[in-house]
Amino acid sequence: MAAPLKEQILKALSQVRDSDETGAGKDRPDVVTAGLIQGLVVKDGHVGFAVEVDPAEGAAKEPLRQACEAAAYAVPGVLSVTAVLTAHSEGGAAGAPPPASGPPPSRAGLSRKAAAQGTPKVALGADPLPGIAHTIAVASGKGGVGKSTVSINLAIGLTKLGYRVGLLDADIYGPSVPRLMGLTGTPETDGKRLKPMEAWGLKTMSIGFMVDEDTPMIWRGPMVMSALTQMMRDVEWGELDVLVVDMPPGTGDAQLTLVQRVALAGALIVSTPQDLALIDARKGLAMFKKTRVPILGMIENMSYFVSPESGEKTFIFGQGGVRRTAEELGCDFLGEIPLLPKIRETSDAGTPLTASDPDSDEAKIFIDLASKIAAKLNMNKS
Repeated sequence: MAAPLKEQILKALSQVRDSDETGAGKDRPDVVTAGLIQGLVVKDGHVGFAVEVDPAEGAAKEPLRQACEAAAYAVPGVLSVTAVLTAHSEGGAAGAPPPASGPPPSRAGLSRKAAAQGTPKVALGADPLPGIAHTIAVASGKGGVGKSTVSINLAIGLTKLGYRVGLLDADIYGPSVPRLMGLTGTPETDGKRLKPMEAWGLKTMSIGFMVDEDTPMIWRGPMVMSALTQMMRDVEWGELDVLVVDMPPGTGDAQLTLVQRVALAGALIVSTPQDLALIDARKGLAMFKKTRVPILGMIENMSYFVSPESGEKTFIFGQGGVRRTAEELGCDFLGEIPLLPKIRETSDAGTPLTASDPDSDEAKIFIDLASKIAAKLNMNKS
């Protein structure tokens, strides 16, 4: 019986050795033994992994990456290979859990001094993504505030207004867009670029399309940044008016990767009205201000619950917290989204409300918010 595909790929990679420009390296261990292969993922014939190299060598190791990619691609049954270079000062066996991480490495665009101070040194003037007029980030300070549901319904709301829209799920560790969009399967590829999945009028990309839902992504920060960069730049997005990026919670590697490598038209902050969520939302907003990303505004999700029987509003998480915070921080308050069973039910079913019932009062909330965002971006449809 043939060995599992993952074992065959590791065997093929074990034939690859690092070498310098003179070709020296016959006595060096292969890349698997040396612990250079990290995060190997195999799904339905599609392969992804990172090649970790010395930070001082960086791009000079591109031939090594290409050799590893070619070795894996030559294995029978492999349909596509995505190999990325990452720079990290520590090694480890392939597939080993990462050590506790410290400040983001300099490859992420941080000077050592800036990292120690917690202030990012941003590469201002980052290039826009080809063919995409506006890239916006939808962010939150903490998880559990319904940001992904808001991102999806806002993106679909923009399509209802006549715009060409893409959605990028930037949450590498906890991708939720495939389930919320009702999408399954693996993106098509020519071996170099991925074709986004499509549903509800959106072009969509997520790491969740390439790994099983129950598979944990045990990746170091540099691997996350490389994967996110590839999902932005190595995907055939085509011509888009807007790319909506559903950010993971917090202010870590993914956020810094986005602001440093893509020219953002702006950022939206989503929060519930409770004080705990607003503390973290303030941090997220402060990060975008420090990195000179325009703040499009704040959105309050789960503002209140409406009783189906009496129609009475109950402010479960407090009242008006996001509006007050927006006023304090000098940014626009864009609106409230109630805590409604229909939003939760359609999200769980993979049939986003704004697509499945666009004429409902609930969907009109998102379409109205989408209209405000389009106006802020100066997007006019004739």
